[in-house]
Amino acid sequence: MQASINIIPHHLDKKTALSIVHSLAKSSKMPCHSYSISAKICITGKALRNVLNSVCSKCYALKGRYSFPNVQNALNKRAEAFDNPLFETAMVSLITHFKEDYFRWFDSGDLQNIAMLHKIANIAQRTPNTLHWLPTREYKIVDDYIDIYGSFPENLLVRVSSHLIDESAPKRFSHTSEVHNCTASPHAHSCPAPTQNNQCNNCRACWDTNVKTISYTEH
Repeated sequence: MQASINIIPHHLDKKTALSIVHSLAKSSKMPCHSYSISAKICITGKALRNVLNSVCSKCYALKGRYSFPNVQNALNKRAEAFDNPLFETAMVSLITHFKEDYFRWFDSGDLQNIAMLHKIANIAQRTPNTLHWLPTREYKIVDDYIDIYGSFPENLLVRVSSHLIDESAPKRFSHTSEVHNCTASPHAHSCPAPTQNNQCNNCRACWDTNVKTISYTEH
């Protein structure tokens, strides 16, 4: 008797896809959907929370609406969804369904391992009409990915973030981000959101490969 073969579909309907990824996030600030997990499970971020002057010591994703039980439940379910063998197909189906020109990863939370980053890269590769932006503090995961796979898909922009306020980002990475207290460093593009009612409006610098470093106002 021939063994059955599990074939992963190339596309899922919206309802099925949402049942796998749980939900997408959509903030009034961003021009697109995003996918977030709990900041409570950040690897580097957790270590930085008690570090004076670190960006994570005032993490916005650990207060306000993020602290509500229903929100934390959704964030935890999204983190668990990465382990589903249909996760990549579900995300590709939803990004295609919503005709996303842009997509953000981790407005809350961060990479957990190289397998997670590899899945995100695969999703980007399968959605070539969408520009993906992924901010992260997980330097080693990014280094390990590059050592194994060489580079990211052209439409996936990984921005490695500095750990401390008013600290320059690591120079070994091609695209980075920083956080400033008063004034952005001369080499960085200053995020205009604070002067635009905390909204992106027409700015897409975070996704722009020509913008090597972005600096955000401390908040």
